[in-house]
Amino acid sequence: MSPIASAHDNLFESPLDLVPRQASSLVDSAISQVDSDSTTTRPVNTAAARDGFVQVRERMRTLRRSTNPDEDSKARWASTIHSTAVRLPPYESSTLLRSRGLPSGLSSPQPILMRRSLSLEPSDTQKVTLGVIAAYVVIIAILWHVPVLKWILYPLKMLTIAFHEFGHAATGCCTGARIKSITLDPREGGCTMMSGGISAITLPAGYLGSSLIGALLIFCGFDIVASKIASFVLAVAFIIILWWGRKDWLTIVTILVSVGLLVAGWFIAHGAALRYEVLFIGVMSALYSVWDIFDDLILRKVNESDASVFAKRYGGSSACWGVLWAIVSVVFMAAGILCGLLAFKDSFSEQAADSAKFLPTRLLF
Repeated sequence: MSPIASAHDNLFESPLDLVPRQASSLVDSAISQVDSDSTTTRPVNTAAARDGFVQVRERMRTLRRSTNPDEDSKARWASTIHSTAVRLPPYESSTLLRSRGLPSGLSSPQPILMRRSLSLEPSDTQKVTLGVIAAYVVIIAILWHVPVLKWILYPLKMLTIAFHEFGHAATGCCTGARIKSITLDPREGGCTMMSGGISAITLPAGYLGSSLIGALLIFCGFDIVASKIASFVLAVAFIIILWWGRKDWLTIVTILVSVGLLVAGWFIAHGAALRYEVLFIGVMSALYSVWDIFDDLILRKVNESDASVFAKRYGGSSACWGVLWAIVSVVFMAAGILCGLLAFKDSFSEQAADSAKFLPTRLLF
C-alpha cells in the first residue's frame, strides 16, 4: 500500500470521536507517512485528486508548525483534514473516482460520522432562512386580520385548522375519549366532538398540538431534503382533510390549490421552493394559537373558545390561559428554529446537491 493510501487508512478512515491524544497521534503518523516518500506512490490520474493530496499535505504541515497546539486543536484539524480528503473537488461517486484510476485509499471512502459543530451562530444560508421566517411572521399577521386579504391564506389555513383538531382528537384517544366527529371549515374553524377523556389535556392540545407540528415544520424548512420528507406528511394531512373537511366548493378548491403548490415546489430547482412552502406552513401553524387567541379573546369574534371552556372548568380567566398557551407556542417555535440552526449547516449549493440525489425532480427554473 502506498504511503498516502496508508495515511488515509490510518487517519481518514478512523472515527473522529477519538480522544484528542489519539487524534493528534494519528495526525503525526500520517504526516510521517506522507513525507516519507512522495515519488514511489502510484500515479494520480486527475488534477482534482492531485490538488486534494497537496491540500491535505499542507494542512498537516500547518498543524505540525503550530506553536504548541493543544489537543483539541489537533482534533479539530484532524476533522478538517478528513473533510478535505473525502470531498476532493469535484466530489463524485466512488465508482466514478475508481474508474479514473485513483488510489484505493481515496477511491472508496467509507461513510463515517463527522464531528458537527454545535454552534448556534447562523451561517449565511441560515441567516437568509431566519430573515424569511421573520418576514413570514409579519406577512401572516397582516393577512390573517385583513378581511379581503385573508382569503389568500385559506388554502393553508385549512391545514392549520386540521392540525388544531388533530391535536384534540389525538389526545382524546390517548386519554380514553370516544371521537364522534371532526369537522373542518376555513371560514368558521373546526370542531371535534368527543365523549370522555381528560379535558384538562384535550382542551389545550389543539393549540399546542398545532404549534408543535409547526415547530417541526420550521425545523424541516431549514433543509431541502428535510422539507421533501415533511411534504409527504403534509400530503397525508390533505388527504385526511378531504375526508373530514366540509364538502363544499371552497374546501375542495382550497385543498386542490394547496396540493398544487406542494407539487410545484417539488419541481422548482429540485425542491428548493418546497423549503419555503414548508417554512410558511410551519410559521403559520406554530403561531396559530397567537392569531386565534387574538381573534377570540381580544377582538371577541367568537363567544366561546378552548380557553374560555378551560377557564370555566378549571378556574382562572380565559385571557390568562390563552396568553399562557400563546407563550408556550412561541417557545415551541423558538425551539424549532434553534434545532434547525444546530442540525442544518449546509449552504444553498450543498443542499441543492443533496436534494438532487434524494428523489430528484426535473428542474423547471
